[in-house]
Amino acid sequence: MKAMYPDLQRVALNDGQFMPALGFGTYASDEIPKSKALEATKIALDAGFRHIDSAYMYKNEEEVGQAIRSKIADGTVKREDIFYTSKLASMFHRPELVRPSLEESLKKLQLDYVDLYIIHFPAALKPGGDSFPIDEHGKLIFDMVNLCDTWEAMEKCKDAGLAKSIGVSNFNRRQLEMILNKPGLKYKPVCNQVECHPYLNQSKLLDFCKSKDIVVVAYSALVNEKSMLCFSTFSSRVDQSSPVLLDDPVISSLAEKHKRTPAQIALRYQLQRGVVVLAKSFNEKRIKENIQVFDFQLSSEDMKALDGLNRNLRYTIADIFAGHPNYPFSDEY
Repeated sequence: MKAMYPDLQRVALNDGQFMPALGFGTYASDEIPKSKALEATKIALDAGFRHIDSAYMYKNEEEVGQAIRSKIADGTVKREDIFYTSKLASMFHRPELVRPSLEESLKKLQLDYVDLYIIHFPAALKPGGDSFPIDEHGKLIFDMVNLCDTWEAMEKCKDAGLAKSIGVSNFNRRQLEMILNKPGLKYKPVCNQVECHPYLNQSKLLDFCKSKDIVVVAYSALVNEKSMLCFSTFSSRVDQSSPVLLDDPVISSLAEKHKRTPAQIALRYQLQRGVVVLAKSFNEKRIKENIQVFDFQLSSEDMKALDGLNRNLRYTIADIFAGHPNYPFSDEY
């Protein structure tokens, strides 16, 4: 992955590890065959992606692992070249379930460790099974687990060498502070993976995370496939008439100015803010385009125009969790 701006290729984490600044997201809705994840991950690795993001709940870690191992076998990459992220599902927040869940992911992946293991969502659900537990009324069955207890179990996974780094996802400031202020904290979260794009630029959360040396990782950075957003099944308020980010006239005009795609503009915007960004596509042409974001730069005027698009528009609401005390999106940030 040759770049004109090598400082943007890898981001230093607060535990001494390094994360590639651009990642490949593998989430797909249930309508997409799992074989697509296998094929797309191979294409991404061939194109130069080295940061691969998946999760227990994506139900595709076997395929993603197979893609990684095949590219190691054919000499495209070495294991140490890959930065692989997995996520702890909400059914496994109880401390005694954290390590077994990670071990299950490793078994599916056929890898010895993950580079990053993160708590997928701060709200715990009833343990048991490998999908969201639903009662007879179609509502999620909550569990009440102290996030600090879950975090201690995550720390033990790092100590055991099963995860090189540990972090969180979808946490708000209050929840991050709960972990940071935990008595006996051994490791700070290295990152907070959140929905982030020009319509939801997360500037306040980003400033807070930077002040605590926590990297923000942007998911749904392109929001061009709303039906494929994680938790979309559980977000009854997602408005299908919501604006399509990549059709925005400001982004389109910048794409024309720089002779780039709108997606490349949206990705480059995050890189220049110091945000690690995940690009998700199962289209070979787009996968190859999405990695071509290191050989141009947006001006300060361009960045200001993109900042001006913020409207605090969240596409991934996960509002079926809304009654849970740890539902994160009721706070301002």
